[in-house]
Amino acid sequence: MTKIVMPGEMVSERPLRMAYAYTDGQKTYSTVVAMLSPEGKLIPLEGPYDALPEDYVVGFVSDVRFAGYSIDIGTANPGSMSSRDSREKFSLGDMALAKIIAVDEVKNIDLADARKLLGGRIEKISPVKVPRLIGKKNSMITMIADATGCQIVVGRNGYVFISHKGDHKLAKEAVEMIEKEAHTSGLTDRVALYMKERKAARGGESAPASGMPPQGGMNAQPQAGAQSGQGGMPPATGQ
Repeated sequence: MTKIVMPGEMVSERPLRMAYAYTDGQKTYSTVVAMLSPEGKLIPLEGPYDALPEDYVVGFVSDVRFAGYSIDIGTANPGSMSSRDSREKFSLGDMALAKIIAVDEVKNIDLADARKLLGGRIEKISPVKVPRLIGKKNSMITMIADATGCQIVVGRNGYVFISHKGDHKLAKEAVEMIEKEAHTSGLTDRVALYMKERKAARGGESAPASGMPPQGGMNAQPQAGAQSGQGGMPPATGQ
């Protein structure tokens, strides 16, 4: 039987390595409010973003200096990126996708390999819902991108870029639905049905997105259809 667990509550009588949990060497405890399935799977309902090296994040340029940039990624400290680690020049307020290359003991975050995200806006979801939004092998986010014609880039920090080209409103509604119902089963089918019904009600199909080319796969600038992983889990882009 699935049950709700609170931070500090035991989730296993064995020491297990699992996301959003810690061990004292004998047992395993949850660090967040979550659902614990009969199979022992921990499904977070809420929780902050814990920055890790190799994570891809989405954010805004919040400061421009001669030596580099500060990028707001929704953490206590903004990410820092040296000009030497960037192929592009950024301006204040630019949206960007970047890779975390280091996190020190006081949570200062170093970024690299940033690229601009143009022609859209950023939506915010709970970071613990990101794996559900992406889906197995990028299945969920690819489905949304294909149905709406939007370019979508998902940051591990919970910032989601959605292009204005395509049905931005429907893509946003689908993302919000997933965040709200991430803990439920059969979600993929419900999201697909919802988008189909919304498009039918509007009497038209979404136009394909264009303008932001997809990039490489795992641990590069990923695209929809690339394998999703644990921990660093690169964002997905559609179209």
